[in-house]
Amino acid sequence: MNIGVIGGGSWGTALAILLSNNNHSVDIWVRDKRQMEEMRQHKENYKYLPGVTMTESISVTDDIAKAIFSKDLLVLSIPSHGVREVLKNNKKLFRKDQVIVNVAKGIENDTLLRISEIVDEILPNNPYAVLSGPSHAEEVARNMPTTVVSASIDKKVAEYVQDIFMSPFFRVYTNPDVIGVELGGSLKNVIALGAGISDGLEYGDNTKAALMTRGITEIARLGEKMGANSATFSGLAGIGDLIVTCTSMHSRNRRAGILIGQGKTIKEATESVGMVVEGIRTTKSTYELSKKHHVVMPITNELYEVLYEGKDVKNSVVNLMLRDKKHEMEDVIRDQIKNW
Repeated sequence: MNIGVIGGGSWGTALAILLSNNNHSVDIWVRDKRQMEEMRQHKENYKYLPGVTMTESISVTDDIAKAIFSKDLLVLSIPSHGVREVLKNNKKLFRKDQVIVNVAKGIENDTLLRISEIVDEILPNNPYAVLSGPSHAEEVARNMPTTVVSASIDKKVAEYVQDIFMSPFFRVYTNPDVIGVELGGSLKNVIALGAGISDGLEYGDNTKAALMTRGITEIARLGEKMGANSATFSGLAGIGDLIVTCTSMHSRNRRAGILIGQGKTIKEATESVGMVVEGIRTTKSTYELSKKHHVVMPITNELYEVLYEGKDVKNSVVNLMLRDKKHEMEDVIRDQIKNW
């Protein structure tokens, strides 16, 4: 296949390497000319994926038309807040039969739209899939066994993407639940920020386990209200992605959270991480979605107040611990065990 990767960050570069190793022809577009020249000369993305050699067959360009033209499949690997601009500005370059595979994880702040909804708005006739799951670029680029999910409303598209990306080191499952896969991949970054803040405060494993467990409950609660399948959040794009993002130092969201927990400002934390921290923007979008859909999300609410209203993180922890007493499984107790 002829494939264009739109975005030269760590994930875009790792997927370009994977696809090239699968014998596909790959052009990767980077916005920065200096980065392009360095990648061409050294066959390495020093800024975002140092220590990993790119295959000779990968072509790097700063001309987005070259990355889009004549391609069978296009990988969107740009920060979620930049997707609309890139698609809108280059709409005329896309053919209707080109499959769009989104690998970004986020929700647009102003519109509260998922990436699939943005793509459908601008390129309504293009087949679409989202690729998501526990998959750090640093490991995928080094052929460490990884499993992800290809989700599309069209089974043939999901399987098409599965066939293209599948390798002995990269296993791809299919899923029809685009809403659930996109929300799981996006909202886990919010909880990962909280897990990082917990680490920065030097709390222990108990605290993180509680955050992760109650966090996936919040994600599923909102997801179901928005039309997702609850089973998705028990899979790779849900709890799987949440685990890896909350526990690994590869996770930029966890690293940023650690710095915030240690007293750094958001600006200082993001500058130190050196890459886009999707969870910061997604916290705002998730908070707004929880209000729109009338969903109780206490962890998200506290994180929003920490990030956007300057609340002290230790007070947020106290608020979470001293919330009104609850059953662990509210829906089960309410609907199935009425007399308990």
